Formats: sequence, structure tokens, C-alpha cells
Amino acid sequence: MHDSPDLPVERRRRIADRLATGQAVVAATLAQEFGVSEDSIRRDLRGLAQDGICRRVYGGALPVSPAAAPMAVRAGEDRERKRALARAALDLLRPGQTIFLDTGSTNLQLAALLPEGLGLRVVTNSIPAAAVLTARRDLSLVVIGGGVNPQVGGCVDARASAELSGCRFDLCFLGACAMSPEHGLAGFELDDVEFKRRLVAVSAATVLMMTTAKLATSAPFAIARVADLTHVVLEHDAPAGVVEALRSAGIDLRSAAAPT
Repeated sequence: MHDSPDLPVERRRRIADRLATGQAVVAATLAQEFGVSEDSIRRDLRGLAQDGICRRVYGGALPVSPAAAPMAVRAGEDRERKRALARAALDLLRPGQTIFLDTGSTNLQLAALLPEGLGLRVVTNSIPAAAVLTARRDLSLVVIGGGVNPQVGGCVDARASAELSGCRFDLCFLGACAMSPEHGLAGFELDDVEFKRRLVAVSAATVLMMTTAKLATSAPFAIARVADLTHVVLEHDAPAGVVEALRSAGIDLRSAAAPT
């Protein structure tokens, strides 16, 4: 097959539009759709990846997660959706637990909703979450220290990772920039990703709350497999394919109510 000289630019634009809506793309399927070779599609995807529009994966590409924005920006986006996820996760809390709140705008919503009277010990590396919880007298607050990374909104450097040594959390609310059932969880900051890997290792159970916009997207650095998660909380409009894949993996899957 051979490309017509006036087609590649338009084809690439149409693929980029598809990725912008959050759709993953498969090279073989695109080749058939556009009537070109898979090599032509792979060249398109390489170009789009260089432009930061997608991340190449085996057989195709995933859209880049919207979580690439700094924490200060993300904290103000989709607040009602994130609050609905946090409300759905409250049922996982038990009296006397030691929980970890990782950085992330959805975990920040959870910090604001933590119920009184459970006698929780809350450990966090999130500066915004710590600020929310500082005035609480019904729980014990511990902050993991180190240099503050403004992109992620917390401490994720080598010192922060070292402070996890010897810790054991009953329940970890993990933050992640991207997730797909096939490729697992991923992030954009290497220090942050390494911190999260250690966090999963010292947690008896791990929870991921994720907005629909981050599903079936990608980021450069792998955090964990989907199988490493204990509980996943998704929005009411999560794609059926993702929901089924997570259930098939044996994950305790919970659905948030539609935001009001």
C-alpha cells in the first residue's frame, strides 16, 4: 500500500482528534480503516508521540493523561466528580486504621471528607492534604518530609522514600496519573513513581480512585500492575470495557454516584 501525498497530514489530524477524546488506538485497525500500511500508521503515531499527544505502546498508542498538569491546576478541576469518588471510598475506612493519603487532587477531596470518631492515624506526603487535616483533633496526623515537588504537590524525593522504611499501612489511597487494565498504573515524575512503588510495597491494601478522563491513558513511568490494587473506585460513567477488565482481574470495584 502507498500513501497519497496529500493524505498523511489529514490522517494524522484525525488520529490526534481520536486520541484527544481519550480513545486508545490500534495500528492494525487504523491501517485497515485508512487503507494504508501499518508502517504508515506507526510513522503517524511516532510523530504524534513526539508532539506529546500520545504514548506508544505495543500495537498502537494511548492518549496522554490529563494529569500531566501541576497539582495547583488539577486541584481546581472536576471537583464534584472527585468528591463523588471520595464519598464512595469512605466505606473502606475502619476504626483505628493507619491510612496513607498519597498526593493527588482526588485524595485531597478525601482528606476533607474523612469522618470523625474513627480514631484514624493519617500519614501523608501531600502538603495540601496535611493543611486540610492539621486542625483535626480527632485523628493523629503524620507528615512524610523532604523536598516539596510543586508538580505533584508533596514530598517524593529520596528522603521521603526513605521515611517509608519500617512503615506498614492498613490502607493506602494511592494517586496515579494514568491507568489502563493492560498497562497498569503510570506517572510523569520519576521520583514520584519510585515513591509510589515503595508505598504499595508497605501497604496491606491499596485503593485507587480514578476519574474517567484518566482511564485508558498513559504516562512515561510504570508504577504498578492493576493486580497490585485491592480496591478501585471509578466514576459512574467509566467505560464498560475497563470495568469488566478490572472485575476479571479480581479487583474489588466500586462505583461513585453521579456528581450533583
